[in-house]
Amino acid sequence: MTHTLTRLLFITIFCYFTLSVLYLFVLSVWGRLFAKRKPSQKTDTGPDKRIAILVPAYREDEIILSTANNLLELDYPRDLFDIYIIADSFHPATLSQLRTLPVQVLEVSFDNSTKAKSLNEAFRRIGRRYDIALISDSDNLLAPDFLQKVNTAFLRGDRAVQGRRVAKNLDTSFAILDACSEAINNHIFRKGTNALGLSSAICGSGMAFEYDIVKRILEEIDAVGGFDKVLQLKLLKQGVFIRYLDNALVYDEKVDSPDAFSRQRKRWLSSQSIYARKFFFPAFHELFKGNFSFFNLAIANYCLLPRSFLLLCLPLLALVSFALSNAWGIASMIVWVVYGLSLYIALPRVLINAELLRAVTNLPKAIGLMLAATFQAKKTNNAFIHTHHTRKGITNQEKSRI
Repeated sequence: MTHTLTRLLFITIFCYFTLSVLYLFVLSVWGRLFAKRKPSQKTDTGPDKRIAILVPAYREDEIILSTANNLLELDYPRDLFDIYIIADSFHPATLSQLRTLPVQVLEVSFDNSTKAKSLNEAFRRIGRRYDIALISDSDNLLAPDFLQKVNTAFLRGDRAVQGRRVAKNLDTSFAILDACSEAINNHIFRKGTNALGLSSAICGSGMAFEYDIVKRILEEIDAVGGFDKVLQLKLLKQGVFIRYLDNALVYDEKVDSPDAFSRQRKRWLSSQSIYARKFFFPAFHELFKGNFSFFNLAIANYCLLPRSFLLLCLPLLALVSFALSNAWGIASMIVWVVYGLSLYIALPRVLINAELLRAVTNLPKAIGLMLAATFQAKKTNNAFIHTHHTRKGITNQEKSRI
């Protein structure tokens, strides 16, 4: 009896890992081979859209001026976009400097600060009419043509788009690992899902929405962390498809130390566990209604182990499998190889270099931090975790090719 239960447990684990790897492999291959957008029936000509750029910022005195100046230099008609800096807990001197720029400064203060609260307060105060709301983090720098790309997408009929976040900096091993993780996410969960005809996942910044619909949906969201996870599912429930714009670049600061890496992963794991439970049954309800995108983002994405855990678990699975039989061992090795191939296909070639090989030596430490973060994630469920940013410019020398 015990032997039968042990074998059943092994087969269940093996099937889980195999299905997870096949899911990643299919999305990775589809993102590489079939990602070209089908011609739209709508024209991309017409009146350019009015855009509100919303930048929720918490204690970002060090970088906010460089961010504001970057946004002011965007290549888009200046009378068609406004910049709103939502300033939470800033120094008076920083606020004074911001007010010398042609941007709107919205001071906010909360007992417990969150991005969702800042955005909702901004929407309440903004009196002008806009077609598009673009949400950008305080550390993000946008490519000069970013608004042009967004405008073209909306003229073609899109109502929600996610830009491509790439690294501002690749100056430490943890920054390189973080940049690789982001690039793989872009390829698999955004480019790959779009190629399969499913909605892209969004990632919290560099994302643009039809103004009225995102304003209305955000009023229903009071999440401490992971507000974007709720936002994307509410959009899908209302039939709004999310388009991934691979050529609309957003430069994002990558974590450059073990401490920052740990804090960031705690926040991510906490929100993932919360929303996996919250949307489990609604996901099956939406699936029966034919909403495959909702099911994909609510179940398939959340039920996957983090990729670093798969890197650890698949070799262990192979060792256990060979202890049972050569056939199981060979099957596990094949799953491991397919997983490695999935990551290789998804990773931009420009990131595969000597610096990456050196950064990989820190991968065991990164996996250890992820494991520690898993046990501490529950403690962060009701706490806002702030990541401090310091990079004012783009130091990634490969920025034009990532």
